[in-house]
Amino acid sequence: MQEQLFPFFLVLVPLLGVVAQWLAWRLQIPSILLLLGFGLCLGIWISPDEVFAQLVDGDETAGPKLLFPIVSLSVAVILFEGGLTLRWSQLGDGAGVVLRLIAISSLVTWGLTAVLSRYLLGFSWQLASLLGAILMVTGPTVVGPLLRQIRPDRRVSQILQWEGILIDPIGAVAAVLTFEIIAHSASVSWMEVSWIVLQTLAIGVLLGCLAACLLVVTLRNYWIPDFLHGVFFLVVALATFWSSNQMREESGLVTVTILGICLANQRYVSVEHVLEFKEHLRVLLISCLFIVLGSRLQLSALAEIGWLGIPFVLLLVFLVRPLSVYLGTLGNRWPAKERLFVGLVAPRGIVAASVASVFGLKLVGLDSGAAPPEIFAKADLLAPVTFLVILGTVTMCGLGAGPLARKLELADANPQGVLFAGASRWVREIAQALQKYDIRVLLVDTNYGNVTAARMAGLSAKCGNVLSEHVQEEQDLAGIGSFFAVTPSDEVNTLAAMEYTHVFSRAHVYQLATKGKSHGRWHSVPENRRGRLLFQADLDYQDLDRFFEQGAVVKATALTESFTMKEFRQRHGDGAMVLFAVDADRRLKIRTAQGPFEPLPGDNVIAIIPAADDSATESPEGLS
Repeated sequence: MQEQLFPFFLVLVPLLGVVAQWLAWRLQIPSILLLLGFGLCLGIWISPDEVFAQLVDGDETAGPKLLFPIVSLSVAVILFEGGLTLRWSQLGDGAGVVLRLIAISSLVTWGLTAVLSRYLLGFSWQLASLLGAILMVTGPTVVGPLLRQIRPDRRVSQILQWEGILIDPIGAVAAVLTFEIIAHSASVSWMEVSWIVLQTLAIGVLLGCLAACLLVVTLRNYWIPDFLHGVFFLVVALATFWSSNQMREESGLVTVTILGICLANQRYVSVEHVLEFKEHLRVLLISCLFIVLGSRLQLSALAEIGWLGIPFVLLLVFLVRPLSVYLGTLGNRWPAKERLFVGLVAPRGIVAASVASVFGLKLVGLDSGAAPPEIFAKADLLAPVTFLVILGTVTMCGLGAGPLARKLELADANPQGVLFAGASRWVREIAQALQKYDIRVLLVDTNYGNVTAARMAGLSAKCGNVLSEHVQEEQDLAGIGSFFAVTPSDEVNTLAAMEYTHVFSRAHVYQLATKGKSHGRWHSVPENRRGRLLFQADLDYQDLDRFFEQGAVVKATALTESFTMKEFRQRHGDGAMVLFAVDADRRLKIRTAQGPFEPLPGDNVIAIIPAADDSATESPEGLS
């Protein structure tokens, strides 16, 4: 049985991670809460240190020695993937705010956190400074899913995303410098510290840019086959991370972040397919890391912190973060509501957890060194305090960020809006019907006449190609929850559906059906490359266009207990084509070929009503 423990552990950890991620998705709560909860429960039963110790004949030091190099490499992959999502064009006028948050607010957070650690937790000034460096980071692994769930204003979203990814390597380097000063307080001067910082930045920029150039040249000359792109990028990122760390400790995180940013902002080769591979890998790594690190944390260690740990976390959230954001952006013309939201959203994540775990062990090992013993008196509490902060900040941000964003009018409480690819006449009429129920609509079309007509009708419309990267980056999708590909071209609809699946998920991407040949060599596009069929399987663009040319109109009707769908059909006939229903909570029900529904009393039905003389002959059967 003991021999099977390690394979069992390797299977159990990702299994628990997937279950936690799925439950978080279903319950609409931050996944990190469940991941850490599962990890703590797993630690009560079995510790990863015990599992690793069995591999080397009971050596209790083997666990950290084997685990933390794996953690460091995993964090490098996570930051590399994060860098791949950062594009200068998306940041816009928020660049100045991000620079201030990184250069000023982080230092304020560092200092204030150190003061709180000293006087609330009783840490020595040296240990308090190290904890301040660790906790000045925010967690992009937590912020990203949180932003996708809330969908706040685009600028606020980009500022938080950029800050979270850029501050992580900076916080790790600051922690390394602090540790060097603590460990060698008698021999490290400020000149040496400055030299270490310059070395770290120089190595990170140089290696990151060189590795990015290597990858671009390799892909542009087709030296690597497509099926190896994702793996090749991963290997280069890990090799660059290791090489950078060999030159200067913890500079690897800076290097891989810069590598990702360089690749994201170059225009010579596409890295979207690589990014998709990295996203899947990131989810797996985060799931496993939080469970493993959480399982190493003993509940008794959290209890040792004492009740003062609670005000410590509360002050970090409601005093330190808002004050640091205010002081860092003082004098900047930044809307007060955006400043307040950013000031209250700073959950910590995997980088803080991993760095605290590593340096906690290192400091305990230094207890018998030349430095005064009181410096390391509470070094064993470094990781528990960090995990307590992670749990506290993620809980408060996860549960409170959504209501706060809606209160500040930075996000829609019910993101039921629709992005239309296409703005022809019948699309405009459908969009107008939805807009009457305060459902946000946004139309994108290459035909300037259609866009002008949409704007004259009071609709928000953009002239451009929906597949254009420029159009995708510029659109503010706050309040938008679904995508409709309704252009005359089935090929464009299919490509658009594939493209926007990454934005809205497969469940919320729809496209019109096509009546092309569907057998033999003329077989239609596979279902896994299409969006969900909108309205009905035998209803295509030409059908809808013809109905409206013949006098069909879009009509919205409120259903009641006395006027149900039965009466609706009796009044409008079987030719009435039900498209949507909006319930009392303003939730949009969308008619699809795979999921027809029966509107209920209290719903508002939006339907196409054909011209009276054509209703019996021109409408496909079963659309009512």
